[in-house]
Parts: sequence; structure tokens; C-alpha cells
Amino acid sequence: MLTLSKRLLTLFAAGSLAIHGLAHADEPVVTLKVAHFLPAHSVTQADFLKPWADRITEQSDGRIQFQFYPSMQLGGTPPQLVDQVRDGVADIVWTLPGYTSGRFPLIAAFELPYMSRSSEASSQAMWDFVAKHGQEEFKNMHLLATHLTDGALVHTTDKPIHEMSDFRGLKLRAANRTATRTIALLGATPVAMPVPQVPEALSKGVVDGAVLPWDVVPALKLHELVKYHTESAPGMPALMHTALILAMNPATYEALPADLKNVIDDNSGRALSREAGRIWDNKVIEMGHTLANERGNEIHVLSPEEQQKWMQATRPVHEDWIEEVEDKGYENGEALLEEAKQLIETYNAALPR
Repeated sequence: MLTLSKRLLTLFAAGSLAIHGLAHADEPVVTLKVAHFLPAHSVTQADFLKPWADRITEQSDGRIQFQFYPSMQLGGTPPQLVDQVRDGVADIVWTLPGYTSGRFPLIAAFELPYMSRSSEASSQAMWDFVAKHGQEEFKNMHLLATHLTDGALVHTTDKPIHEMSDFRGLKLRAANRTATRTIALLGATPVAMPVPQVPEALSKGVVDGAVLPWDVVPALKLHELVKYHTESAPGMPALMHTALILAMNPATYEALPADLKNVIDDNSGRALSREAGRIWDNKVIEMGHTLANERGNEIHVLSPEEQQKWMQATRPVHEDWIEEVEDKGYENGEALLEEAKQLIETYNAALPR
């Protein structure tokens, strides 16, 4: 039985909640449409976007709600997501800027081969880099987060990749211009396509494999379509990463009341970018390994000596990036690339050992 003091406290708490609820009773509820290209059960929605949205709904006392449109349910193709958020077809999108070749050259620095060994560190570095240099590149959208997937690796159907000479004669799916150039330098033939097309392309033999991170393996059931996976050497940078953005339509953001803007702001930026990177560094890789091992697939890990050969072969991609950004009007591409590398190392150094 409750004592008198406990009863009074209970009544006071209930009354406070009621008053708090009445204070927002006349406030309209904002429902934001969130679009992306992966299935609803993917890590992207289940482990990143949905928990993030739930936090915002709770902190806004239910005044911000979310409606998810996975697998391009609003229509269009994955490369069109950046225009959908700019045009207001979607209020928020999660997408690859690299799908639209040449439009986002700065952020492509973080997709260069062998730039990073940690998504958590590099996602924060990318946020800082874009905040400083990317105003023109990301105009007409309100960025909420920038992050990297786990490091990409080579998945093949019938032929394992143990050394660079094994690439000869293979056709491999590439995500963007950087991946296309990298795959060609390693000795294979790149075939560019959005990630939803990969399963059919593998099944029909259009490609012999794909350069993809572990994060898409469960959603695409990639482990059922390939037999071999080749990872980078332990402690060394990954072959490449894929840069992603979570972006909001600026008019939708500006139309929010000030207190709801604050809720969005409190749940975006460098901290959200770091959270995403940590998810891809840890849960995603572990999940990919589990699925591949359960299937009986081979996971081959490169030796440091072999990886050094791959790193040397793909160095021209860095030089291509410097030339591209300078052609786009940015001064001193070499200095920009060095700044990106230094930011990555700064955040790498801050990670727990």
C-alpha cells in the first residue's frame, strides 16, 4: 500500500505529465517521409534509421513521426534519391552521393582506395571535412549525417581472389567512378550498377563478383550467390569504403518550429555520423562473417605483403581525385586530400585501444 507521501508524489507526477501533454495538444504532428534503396529488414533501417527516428519521436513528445519508404517505394532509381530530397519528393533520404557521378567530388575523397581502417573514425572526419569545404557541393539539402559503410571487400562466385593476378578475366560490379577505376587497375573489368541490381547480375552471370561491404550481404542474400570473400589484411586499411549521407529537404527543415528543429539538431551531425560508423564497424562485419561461415563460404584474408601490391597498383586513383577536384574549381587538391587523411588519423587516434 502506498504511503501518503508516495501517493502525493504519484499524483504530482501524473498531473505534470497531463499538463505537459496538454501543452502540446494543439501542436500539429509532423510526419516525415524517409526514403532509401535497401529493404526494411536491412541494417540501414532496422539498426540505424529506425532507432534514430524513435529517439526523435520520443524527444519531440510524438510531434515528429516518420514514415519509411524502403526499396525505392516512392519510385525512381537509387541515383535519383539526391534529387528527390532536394525536390521534396522525400523529406529525408539515405543514399550514396557516388551514384551520381561527378556531382559530389569532395566526399569521394573518403571512398579512395586504402584511405581508412575504421568507419567510426572516418565518418567523423568526413563530417568535419564536408562542414568546412562542402557548402557548394551539398547546397539545397540539409545534411543530418555523413558516414561510411564497413570496408568493401571482393565477393566472387566461382574463383577465389588470393592475389592480384586472380583478377584477370573477371567482371566485377562497381558502385561508382572510384570503384570502377580501382577495379580496372587491379586487373578486372568493372561493371557499374546500383546495388539492388547485383543479385540478378550475379545469378545470370552478368558479373563474376562484386566489390561490396558486408553491410549489404544480408539484405541481398549475397552469401547465397557467391562462394568466396577476400578481405584486407588485419590492421591495414580496407580496399575502399562507400560514403553515404542522411539528408533532409531544407524547406521541410526550415518549416519546423524552433523547438522541433532543436530536436533534429540534437540528433544529427558528427555524433550521429560516429554512431553510424560504429554500427558498420562492429555489428555489420560480425553479421557478414556469420552468414558466410554458416553457408560454408571461404573468407580469405590478404597477407600484408600482398595488400601492399594492391595499394601500390591503385595509387593512381588518388592522383585522379586531385586532378578532378581541381578541374571542378577547388584549389590545391593535394592539400585537400592530405587534410582528409589527417582528419581520419586524428579520429583514429581517439578510438579506444
